[in-house]
Amino acid sequence: MRPLPIATTLLLSALSWTTPRLAAQELRTDLGGQRDSPEPAERKRASSLQGAISASLRLLMIEHSARIAFQPKTRQELGGPFFSDYIRSLKMPETWGDGDSWPVNYLGHPIHGAAAGFIWLDQQDGSHDPALGFSKKYWASRGRATAWAAGYSLQFEIGPLSEASIGNVGLHPGTTGWVDHVVTPTGAFGFMVAEDALDRYLIGRIERWTSSRKLQMIARTVLNPSRALSNAAQGRALWFRASRPLRD
Repeated sequence: MRPLPIATTLLLSALSWTTPRLAAQELRTDLGGQRDSPEPAERKRASSLQGAISASLRLLMIEHSARIAFQPKTRQELGGPFFSDYIRSLKMPETWGDGDSWPVNYLGHPIHGAAAGFIWLDQQDGSHDPALGFSKKYWASRGRATAWAAGYSLQFEIGPLSEASIGNVGLHPGTTGWVDHVVTPTGAFGFMVAEDALDRYLIGRIERWTSSRKLQMIARTVLNPSRALSNAAQGRALWFRASRPLRD
């Protein structure tokens, strides 16, 4: 049997080490009792950040696992020298396009960026709920989520656990471009706002119109794909809503 490629090994080991460690840190923080334990507000902010990092790492694991499973070009690049190929893959884009199709660049990347944004929002009290009503507070929360999505996108493109390190995107000419760096965060903002509007004005109406739990689950998942992906990364049902649980 061929040994597991080094890139995959590094990815899985990093994720398996970081997530339990963050969870343990949260548990120690919650237990408190030490003299130097932070104030409740500081503890809450630290827990929110740790939760966002932990869930974002799980989202990263889902995305890279899908790439390895379904992209032959990614699997072909897993066998070489990891660090030297990674360094050689880190290049300043010289073109707008990166060789990917329009749906990948203008739908797939914004959706995964918005999923990272929703993860951030889920860690902030009440920010996940579109009942904020598109107020100033709402736009500020989505702005912060977009900044988180931009950071997530940058790591996904060129970070230690990225397309550049796992699959060596950028190593060959024409495989890297500015499109992902620009479209992912801006598209993430658009998808988050659009899905909030759909959840509030269309999905809510569907749920009032039908008592079928299956139809409600389908509507939530299909019409809010970024939120569904975010839920999956956080170990929830795809149709989960913190403020609006489905009833049998």
